[in-house]
Amino acid sequence: MPTKHPRLNVVLEPPVFRSVKRLADREGVSLSLKARDLIREALELYEDAHLAGVAQEREATFDRKKALTHEQVWAHLKKHRR
Repeated sequence: MPTKHPRLNVVLEPPVFRSVKRLADREGVSLSLKARDLIREALELYEDAHLAGVAQEREATFDRKKALTHEQVWAHLKKHRR
């Protein structure tokens, strides 16, 4: 029977497998569901770290004299929505 979601086969070291299994058992969910949730969380952390780096780079080059005001930004957006 075809599935709606792509599948992923992963090989884990025994200690990692036992940790995921223990978490899944504790929460009463399947290994697959727990692995999916852990991957999602890891991706969110990875994305947060990346965006923090982008923010630091932008902050380092920020020039308040060149910055737009809140009103200027919204006026620009309104003008270009038409």
